[in-house]
Amino acid sequence: MTQSTSPNVDEIKTKAKEAADDLGSSARETAQSAASAVRDEAARRAGDAKSGVADEVSDVASSLRKAANDMRDGSPQERTFGQIASSLADISDSIRDKDLGEMANEVSTFAKRNPMLFLGGIALAGFAATRFATASARRDDAPHTAPDTPGHDAPGYRHQTASEIYANQRNARTTSGETS
Repeated sequence: MTQSTSPNVDEIKTKAKEAADDLGSSARETAQSAASAVRDEAARRAGDAKSGVADEVSDVASSLRKAANDMRDGSPQERTFGQIASSLADISDSIRDKDLGEMANEVSTFAKRNPMLFLGGIALAGFAATRFATASARRDDAPHTAPDTPGHDAPGYRHQTASEIYANQRNARTTSGETS
């Protein structure tokens, strides 16, 4: 009787081992497939974000270029705005052309070579982003027309940008017959 049950036990052990191996293989394939899907989705989203950042940088460069064109030819402000616009356009193209791994390696290399400059740049970018965000929020809350009585505390006051002030002054000189 022991011999007749022994082959059954060995057969059951073999089938159980085969089933466990099949289950393990199936679980491995499912995990690899899920990991691949997550990687693909992350790469797609990163690409979309990278494209969005490149578009935003390009828009800022275009705005600066337009502001430079509105300024007096040859003025220091016009040259500075033009140079910044060109640099931002180059950065935008670089963002579009490189993959995220390359950009991360370049930033890491730069940070290792120039840690103080890197930290200073990060802090400056943070301050600029905060200032831009708060200014945008205030501008969205305020009406877009200036009141009859000027002053920062007047309801509805809207701060003019440097290019708006310059354009108003240039228009005033043009209408009064003065030349720049």
